[in-house]
Amino acid sequence: MKTIVFYAGLFLLLGTVAVAAPKTFIGQIMDNFCATAGSHKSMYTGKGDPNSPGARRQCTLKCVAMGGKFVLYNKATKTTYKLDDQEKPREFAAEKVKVTGAYDPSTMTIHVESIRKAAL
Repeated sequence: MKTIVFYAGLFLLLGTVAVAAPKTFIGQIMDNFCATAGSHKSMYTGKGDPNSPGARRQCTLKCVAMGGKFVLYNKATKTTYKLDDQEKPREFAAEKVKVTGAYDPSTMTIHVESIRKAAL
């Protein structure tokens, strides 16, 4: 019985360590509405090209102001990651970034440690 309890405890400890290990993710800071669509085209209401950098930023910030959440969207894999910190992403709205943090696969959430601009 002690052996079972020991291995169960060890399994839980290692599982926690695996989730808590920081990783780096690359993508664009978007709002969850536009990330779901994979683009700002359906939500952008301003003038001009919805894919221009200014329009993408304006759309992201407006969608978040309307109740959306900042997320990290990886266009290549079409993967959206929730971000637990909703303040740090604001200054990087619509920019390509590297987000470092612990990833929780059960909620697809990155527990943000840092965000920095990524090379285009």
